[in-house]
Amino acid sequence: MTTSTSQSTSSVDQQDIEERLIRNVLKSFEGCADERLKQVMQSLVRHLHAFVRDVRLTEEEWSTAISFLTEVGHITDDQRQEFVLLSDVLGVSMQTINVNNEAYGDATEATVFGPFFVDDAPLIEIGGDIAGGAAGQPCWVEGTVKDTDGNPVPGARIEVWEADDEGFYDVQHTDGRVYGRAHLFSDENGEYRFWGLTPTPYPIPHDGPVGRMLTATGRSPMRASHLHFMVTAPQLRTLITHIFVQGDELLKSDTVFGVKQSLIKNFEQVAAGTQTPDGRDLDDEQWARVRFDIVLAPAQ
Repeated sequence: MTTSTSQSTSSVDQQDIEERLIRNVLKSFEGCADERLKQVMQSLVRHLHAFVRDVRLTEEEWSTAISFLTEVGHITDDQRQEFVLLSDVLGVSMQTINVNNEAYGDATEATVFGPFFVDDAPLIEIGGDIAGGAAGQPCWVEGTVKDTDGNPVPGARIEVWEADDEGFYDVQHTDGRVYGRAHLFSDENGEYRFWGLTPTPYPIPHDGPVGRMLTATGRSPMRASHLHFMVTAPQLRTLITHIFVQGDELLKSDTVFGVKQSLIKNFEQVAAGTQTPDGRDLDDEQWARVRFDIVLAPAQ
């Protein structure tokens, strides 16, 4: 009985020690003049301390975590953002997008931005080709841009980018090549169309600490096949999204949790020799086509 009472007293004392520390840390931010910053920092403290107490984090585990985050910082440079990659694979990037792109009518859903967007992508005309000579199956992409009232949005800027058939984006090469990306504008009826490549799956960079974390936890680095879009127009909310290939076996295991049901599209396979929408000669090559109608929410 004495042992039980001692253990109970120790447990109460330990809880008091831990909670007293939390109160002291929270109090240290009370002088912050920026109310939003104070809210964020105090909430961060509460959640971090709750995590440490929940799993009863060991000092060895804490040291390993510090070493891991240090390595994430060391591998990050102008071409590689390992912290964004870490955010992606933990679902934090996707959750931030969910919070900041609340559902609005039938507006197209947003998903992760990814690390491979580049400003000043080449301009193409309606019906142009973004592939830039990259390897892959030609794919005709078409659709409309409308607002949530069903009105066409002429002049919307549409940025598109994608990997080649080997799973690489142009910026992953060091020779300055440009392929698989462009921008165009919707026409007076809000319509757009272009030639691209049928998306294929590829792994996120997994030769660093984030990749080792995925391996240690039995997770795959593979992303489901997708084509990126960013659409902007005055008085309307900027849309950052992808479309995904119906039937892709990775749709349920996309490593950055970016797949949404509404963004899965039918990339119809078209037999070689079939006339293309714009009369392009594909030399009897099989090709694909997909339709993606975009709906933009009002700006907030």
